[in-house]
Amino acid sequence: MLIRTKNLVKTFGNKTVIDHLNLEVEEGKLLAYIGTNGAGKSTTMKMLTGLLKPTSGEIELSPNLKIGMVFQDSVLDAELSVLDNLKSRQSLYRNRDKNWMEKLIHLTGIEDFLNQAYGTLSGGQRRRVDIVRALLNKPNLLFLDEPTTGLDIQTRKAIWELLRRLQREEKLTIFLTTHYLEEAENADMAYIIDRGKVLAKGSAKELKEAYSKPYLLVDASDASAFSDVAYQLLGNGQLKIVVNDSKEALQILSDKRTAINDFDYVKANINDVFLSITGREMA
Repeated sequence: MLIRTKNLVKTFGNKTVIDHLNLEVEEGKLLAYIGTNGAGKSTTMKMLTGLLKPTSGEIELSPNLKIGMVFQDSVLDAELSVLDNLKSRQSLYRNRDKNWMEKLIHLTGIEDFLNQAYGTLSGGQRRRVDIVRALLNKPNLLFLDEPTTGLDIQTRKAIWELLRRLQREEKLTIFLTTHYLEEAENADMAYIIDRGKVLAKGSAKELKEAYSKPYLLVDASDASAFSDVAYQLLGNGQLKIVVNDSKEALQILSDKRTAINDFDYVKANINDVFLSITGREMA
């Protein structure tokens, strides 16, 4: 275990921002810390990285812990080229390894814009450079604060593929914050935080099994035929029938086929988890 917290609390004045957080960062895993804006994600990361002192509670750190961090707002010089930025950052470290930087440049695919000014790069390109900068000191734990915010879907996917590759090939442990609930699908472990409290944790599969079930959306020609089935009548007149699995859905469709005009089968959805836990959708 690289990091473990016990009843971690952070208050600002009378406001409790983090409320008795118990969290574990397991070596070699990719952990997604998910919540809406203002949920306490950045505050948690600042405490785990030593940038902010907890009000109470404990943080246990592995003796071999070495961290890198990608901030939500870049710390690189917009006027300098990518290469000059990286050389400048590498010069700050006692043990400089030119081969390591070259390997990172290749791994992250930033060769084509090394001589371009950092400020002229796209969001996805900047994020890749930020990751290289954070890995120059050869950390075993990489923190990323909202690394996919503001990126289009394809670029977000590419960043996730890069993180998975770094995890796999460099044995890197990764802790990232995000407000995209669907990104739990890409993580080994996800923590869902809301208003300073962790409401649920687990793999995407575990979260869906615990908090979300598949359902049928039925356009019924005769709703009375469904009197023996528990359903919710939606505003558009459709019936929402929650089921345990596709087998149960098929049985209902077979039994009620003469009273059905059309239907959709909706699989258990990670986006329904937050709604199930809090009673509201994740904004």
